[in-house]
Amino acid sequence: MRAWHWITACSSLLHIWLLLSLFVDRSNETPLEKCRGKKSCQPPRPPVVLIPGDLGNQLEAKLDKPSVVHYICYKKTDSFFTLWLNLELLVPVAIDCWIDNMRLIYNGSTHASSSPPGVNIRVPGFGKTFPLEYLDPSKHSVGMYFFSIVQAMVDWGYTRDDDVRGAPYDWRKAPNENKEFFLVLQQMIEEMAEKAGGPVVLIAHSMGNMYTLYFLNQQPQAWKDRYIKAFVSLGPPWAGVAKTLRVLTSGDNNRIPVISPLKIRSQQRSAVSTSWLLPYAHSWPKDQVLVQTPTTNYTVLDYKQFFSDIGFEDGWLMRQDTESLVADLTPPGVVVHCLYGSGIPTSEAFSYSDKFPDVEPTVVFGDGDGTVNILSAIQCKRWMGKQKQPVMLEELPGNEHVDMLLNVTTVAYIKNVLFSP
Repeated sequence: MRAWHWITACSSLLHIWLLLSLFVDRSNETPLEKCRGKKSCQPPRPPVVLIPGDLGNQLEAKLDKPSVVHYICYKKTDSFFTLWLNLELLVPVAIDCWIDNMRLIYNGSTHASSSPPGVNIRVPGFGKTFPLEYLDPSKHSVGMYFFSIVQAMVDWGYTRDDDVRGAPYDWRKAPNENKEFFLVLQQMIEEMAEKAGGPVVLIAHSMGNMYTLYFLNQQPQAWKDRYIKAFVSLGPPWAGVAKTLRVLTSGDNNRIPVISPLKIRSQQRSAVSTSWLLPYAHSWPKDQVLVQTPTTNYTVLDYKQFFSDIGFEDGWLMRQDTESLVADLTPPGVVVHCLYGSGIPTSEAFSYSDKFPDVEPTVVFGDGDGTVNILSAIQCKRWMGKQKQPVMLEELPGNEHVDMLLNVTTVAYIKNVLFSP
């Protein structure tokens, strides 16, 4: 009898174990692998990666320079300090120090750029949101950037630096000189997707869209199918921006009166990404005059002559280095939501006197968001029918280039993308 009771007890235990095994997952599959192919198996919300635009994240510097341009400038610092955005440095005299530290030196033989001797610049906080929520660490409103979007996401249940993360980079350079950035970006996306059990939404602004397009064009379609749910594109300059010609010619102080455009021009020219953002012939009318002087008209076909005439031959080399990076506008191969501002006077041509290039121009305005011409922003429409994933365009009338990040319409659109099946 004892043997029979023992057998019966073992049978009962085996039965219980079999029942439990139906509910206990002993596999090594990640949440993403378990959900693949199952429409009903979706995380409550997708993780989000934010990719900023030109000037769109903090930069820090540490100095040990052989010389300085002014006696008030620091020659050596013991630690890193905020170089961008630091309002205390953008004032008369001090700005000379800032320009000398921020500028790049281009090597026409190696086709690479570097900081001046003794200047070490780094991008703080990769994977965190703070370097692009506020460009100024002291959180002055003038430096507010992605804060409104991030705070809204937190209100929806997201957690900073966990399921919403930032991907800052050295925006002075173009993608060809930021290869390490793309490696860590890919790794972060994969880690976030695996942890969440579902693909990631990429939200980019301004030049960050071109960075994102370049990144996606480098990935196999299988990788994009697995890891990317959607690409939300805000204020994209797909075909470049006309404003770049003014920046290169006579400088642009972005309406900050204490800064001389001609003084800041040297730094703006030295940034390789500036020449990368020139208007592209694939979209701009080839006979449209972009810069006019008493003796010469310049179109998208005249950049070599243009750079020679403004005395900046390295700019032509920079343009040749970067023009092909996304010039063909290869479809990204993911769902695209393209949001762009309109109805704001946007510079599209510049007329200079005989003092060209060292004089302020007369500006001809057209439609756009105040920075990106509408002709450039809408080029994502060319992907319709060229990829199997849908491409949606959303015009935001009256939305300025940066202010669109604060707009309730933009925030509501993003929420709909994140919480729709």
